[in-house]
Amino acid sequence: MGHPIDIAIIVVYLAAMLAFGFWGKSRTKDSDDFLVAGRRLGPALYTGTIAAVVLGGASTVGGVGLGYQYGISGMWLVVAIAVGLLALSLLFAGRIQRLKVYTVAQMLRLRYGVDATSSSGIVMAAYTLMLSVTSTIAYATVFNVLLGTNRTVSVIIGGATVMLYSSIGGMWSITLTDMVQFVLKTIGIFVLLLPFTLTKAGGFDGIRERAGDAVFDLGAIGLPTIITFFVVYSFGMLIGQDIWQRVFTSRSPAVAKWGGTTAAVYCALYGVAGAVIGMAASTLLPDIEASDDVYAQIAETILPVGISGLALAAAVAAMMSTASGALIATATVARTDVKPLLLRMIGRSEKTEADGQRDLHSDRLYVVVLGIVVIVIAALLNDVVAALTIAYDILVGGLLVAILGGFVWKRATGAGALWSMGVGTVVTLGTMFVVGDVLANEPIYYGLGASLIAYVVASLLTPRTSPEVLQVWDDRLAGKDEVVVKAP
Repeated sequence: MGHPIDIAIIVVYLAAMLAFGFWGKSRTKDSDDFLVAGRRLGPALYTGTIAAVVLGGASTVGGVGLGYQYGISGMWLVVAIAVGLLALSLLFAGRIQRLKVYTVAQMLRLRYGVDATSSSGIVMAAYTLMLSVTSTIAYATVFNVLLGTNRTVSVIIGGATVMLYSSIGGMWSITLTDMVQFVLKTIGIFVLLLPFTLTKAGGFDGIRERAGDAVFDLGAIGLPTIITFFVVYSFGMLIGQDIWQRVFTSRSPAVAKWGGTTAAVYCALYGVAGAVIGMAASTLLPDIEASDDVYAQIAETILPVGISGLALAAAVAAMMSTASGALIATATVARTDVKPLLLRMIGRSEKTEADGQRDLHSDRLYVVVLGIVVIVIAALLNDVVAALTIAYDILVGGLLVAILGGFVWKRATGAGALWSMGVGTVVTLGTMFVVGDVLANEPIYYGLGASLIAYVVASLLTPRTSPEVLQVWDDRLAGKDEVVVKAP
């Protein structure tokens, strides 16, 4: 069990998250406020919240662990995330913001004029749900050590906190809590852990003296692993609902473009800092067996009491920002895409809700129910890395081509999009089965290749998308059509 001062800091942090949830509620008047913060975020709030959602437990605790194992080469996972965010911000964010939609599936429907593209919502919901589950499990491990609670209790404490502040005020609450989490992460990594561990290790010269030159080898983690990081995480940044939903919150295309670019630079520096902390830790605590334990152990060993509590709060903040962002993304997709699709499959149409307050109540209900589902899954599963990998691989292998292709290739058709999604998903899953390892690199490559071929061939063999559909799409991209696609 942790020191009472460290425990007190974590308890105050959790209470503050709930308080910000209620503060966010005062700004939430309708579904638009709840799902996308009224599309009103300026540069400071947008930059902080987009950085907070992409830098989760894998980037913080995992990044330090990779630095411990592989030296400076451990930075590549977070750098890949930064490159993906940079590409999204410079190439697509402005156009995504102008679309005025709520989900990726709505973008596909707008571009191709095919209702069946809403099936992509099932894949997206599975991906965001597992992302929330893995983040919940990750911060529960910190509570295990710090509070001395068992795993299930730790999951419930953290999961209930995230579910409550997310459901109370929606995206406004999440934005406000993200800003606190962004500040905490910045302090934890750049102000506390980096200078303390570097000084204790004797600087870079001291690290080289104790660990040798190998820790400064940029390629130590292996070229195939580095390439896979970029394929999975950089591409994942381009099309994930949790990331897009943050882009929708920006008040203008310029904010989405330059705020995201600033966040991407911050992420790259964060990745380098995490790897350096891990390098230094490997010379100070050489016998840590599990790399994911490095962050907590170095914080408790190197930092003074109280300050170590802040560093641990920073780790929890990193995981909670990802968990809350993924949770509201799951709720948005479930309500906007999956529910109408399931109703159509049984031959029913959804009643439209005219009452804004009833809309808001329904949005909150989705977040609460799915938040409980996340808590239950996180409490039952010991290891969800495989499940998250499957979701990530299907997301990129099945959906990437249809989504990005819609922005860059006018000749692409709805049939091409559907075929690319279907073939990419089947080939990705099939390759996993043949290889016999869901963590293998091959499924994502074969899935992407098959998806691209199916997209091009099916688009060329089918009639062009109707001029009316493309006109609406072009007008929306140009910012001429200000009509917002409403959430059902």
